[in-house]
Amino acid sequence: MRPDSRRHGHSAPEDEDDFLEPPSKSSRKRDMQALQDLGEQLVALSPERLKKVPLPDALYEAIRAAQGFKMEARRRQLQYVGKLMRKVDPAPIQAQLEIFAGNSAAEIAKMHRLERLREQLLEDEQTIGTIAEAWPGADLQYLRTLRRNALKEREAARPPKSFREIFRVLRELQDAQDAAEEAAAADDGEERAQE
Repeated sequence: MRPDSRRHGHSAPEDEDDFLEPPSKSSRKRDMQALQDLGEQLVALSPERLKKVPLPDALYEAIRAAQGFKMEARRRQLQYVGKLMRKVDPAPIQAQLEIFAGNSAAEIAKMHRLERLREQLLEDEQTIGTIAEAWPGADLQYLRTLRRNALKEREAARPPKSFREIFRVLRELQDAQDAAEEAAAADDGEERAQE
């Protein structure tokens, strides 16, 4: 009998970490469903937002294909997307989706800044000058009209349609500026890489 063998065929593990149990079938199934759900969120994105998500080429192409399918073909393509998702780290993808959802601290701070700017615009029409400096391409006449309508809505206690529209316009201006800055930074990086 070998000195390291144990009686009755039982062996007490010396280190618990050496004998971790594999994940259960239901646990694996839940993990796969979570990845497929993440894939469905990606399929629901606009093409512009999808480009911002760090994805391997094969997964990106599968998602773009799923966006064009209907019914049964879409369901099968989503399963394929879920299968491809098993080969990637979902953390960076999830982080980008949270940014899109407005869950990041930077995104929340940006939204608060735009909300304050909207309030300033309603309190003082001179804020149009600040907006013109920040975004030279802004349609200032449209913003003035929205401001007047928002003030009338407040006085008449009507739904804040124009109030919301001001925020939407400001957010679009900020998003366009952010996209231009990202593109400029990417171009800068490519130029440095070529040097």
